[in-house]
Amino acid sequence: MTDAEKLLWSKLRNKQILGLQFYRQKPLLNFIVDFYCSSVNLVIECDGSQHYTNEGLEADRVRDEALAQLGLRVLRFDNGQVLREIDGVVQVVYQFIQQESPLY
Repeated sequence: MTDAEKLLWSKLRNKQILGLQFYRQKPLLNFIVDFYCSSVNLVIECDGSQHYTNEGLEADRVRDEALAQLGLRVLRFDNGQVLREIDGVVQVVYQFIQQESPLY
């Protein structure tokens, strides 16, 4: 895992967000997603610089579309954002879950 993934995992593991179980490095279709919560159909990705090239952006678009066809929603965060603003990233995840999954 990258430093950003390690930091975000430290906030997601052990059901720290709304009591939800997250998994890391979860295979879905022919992809391996960084973090996955089946209870709310959520994928979280930590993106390094390779994701911001034309090829990376297109690959992510195709991947996100395939995951969306499974009913999954994808949140993406830049590695630098995770490392500098972890509390804000966690807040975005928390708010997203509450807005998109009223049971939580």
